Amino acid sequence: MDVNNKFNAIIEQQLKRVEALKNAPAPVDFAKLEKVKIGFVDGDGVGPIITDSCRKVLGELLKDSIASGKIEFKDIEGLTIENRVEKLNTLPNEVLDAIKECNVFLKGPTMTPGKGDGLPELESANVALRKNLDLFANVRPVTVPEKNIDWVFFRENTEGEYALGSQGIDVSEDLAIDFKVITSQGTRRLAEAAFKYAKSAGNKNVTIITKANIMKKTDGKFLETCYDVAKKYPEIKTDDLYVDICSAKLIDYTSNSRFGVFILPNLYGDIITDEAAQIQGGVGTAGSANVGDRYAMFEAIHGSAPRMVKEGRGKYSNPSSMLRASVMMLRHIGHGEDADRLEKALDASKGKFNMTGRENGNTADELTDFIIKNL
Repeated sequence: MDVNNKFNAIIEQQLKRVEALKNAPAPVDFAKLEKVKIGFVDGDGVGPIITDSCRKVLGELLKDSIASGKIEFKDIEGLTIENRVEKLNTLPNEVLDAIKECNVFLKGPTMTPGKGDGLPELESANVALRKNLDLFANVRPVTVPEKNIDWVFFRENTEGEYALGSQGIDVSEDLAIDFKVITSQGTRRLAEAAFKYAKSAGNKNVTIITKANIMKKTDGKFLETCYDVAKKYPEIKTDDLYVDICSAKLIDYTSNSRFGVFILPNLYGDIITDEAAQIQGGVGTAGSANVGDRYAMFEAIHGSAPRMVKEGRGKYSNPSSMLRASVMMLRHIGHGEDADRLEKALDASKGKFNMTGRENGNTADELTDFIIKNL
């Protein structure tokens, strides 16, 4: 396919997606489902270890609901780098079908092949899942009580630079072009979710993050659409920042406590939320929700750490991030009291465990046992 034909095919693909967004069915209220099926997807590297921690903790926490048939667990295999490479498929059909049998699922980190890995250039499994399940909102809370920080990030999950990350064009030996996609519909539904949350949390301030002074068409549309949604919420203070100054303001402890809810396009959200997690104590401490109208995925925000497993240190991995994601999942399905119990147990573990990832630290099993005993 020549360059013009490939570009035209991308445009047609995205126009069809816009039409599908316009005609999307009404969202499911997860909290009102009579029965909820929770999937467990192990992933790569330390993924099986930290996912098993969640399986054990949730098994104890939800044992009554499981016994009554209101909750069902499903183990989903096959989202491993070995299986994906063997099938040359980022998201094998049987894995996607099994995930779609669930309402929500917890996913361990997965490996994405990069330059120099000697592996096929497969797309990120996370990106594929977000697109296939239309998980448009990546929600990441960050709290540091002693610094009066209570932030929630709403990162757009299905558009931006990542939407066509595997469909860039090598125009010539010297020229490569990638694409950035922003739609009114995709931005509006994210902004609606963010403002609804901000209102429910006591009218928290909302800050829109872009680089609209440079990316005038895409980021300009994102900014304009978010402000249009803001008109429906006059009681909420709304402002905006460019992404570069936002990264600086997050570490300005004289004023960063004024922030509440952030709305960000995909790439900026990926970067800024990792910075914010580091302020909280590192990416190993932060959970993440990927929410759509029909499905929801909950995960750690860190990677699969294959070196830890290769060096025999996997048992020292920290499941806290996945357990924090489990708290978010419980709230999403209407189990607020169970979420509070798990969150309190996690908070009680602070300062009691030394999760270094090495032999001089505690193991995932030791932390998991403590959490179960303190539910």
